[in-house]
Amino acid sequence: MKRFAVPLLIASALAVGGVAVARTPAHFTGQALAGQAHVSLQQARGIALAARPGVIVDQELEKEGGGSGLRYSFDIRSHGRTYEVGVDAASGKVLENGGEAAAKEAAEVRTEARGH
Repeated sequence: MKRFAVPLLIASALAVGGVAVARTPAHFTGQALAGQAHVSLQQARGIALAARPGVIVDQELEKEGGGSGLRYSFDIRSHGRTYEVGVDAASGKVLENGGEAAAKEAAEVRTEARGH
């Protein structure tokens, strides 16, 4: 049954936010860890966008507590706010889906305004 869960979530994300899935940030932090992930970056993007429709503005694969210890972290811009969605790289489970801290969001807005 688990084999069908990830593709189903991806299909849902494509149906709900197909435009957002097509837009990929220019960089991806954590490529060196990709060989350890059971869920691909594209699968994780679909899962994240199903959980929080919007536009992915940053993405990374990192070692972090919770779940399997390896997670994709996406910053998703939605309705004028930035949300952080964490997806376990082993199971595809959403581990985090909440607003970013105000200070971090303000710093990112300033960086985006400078064109970086």
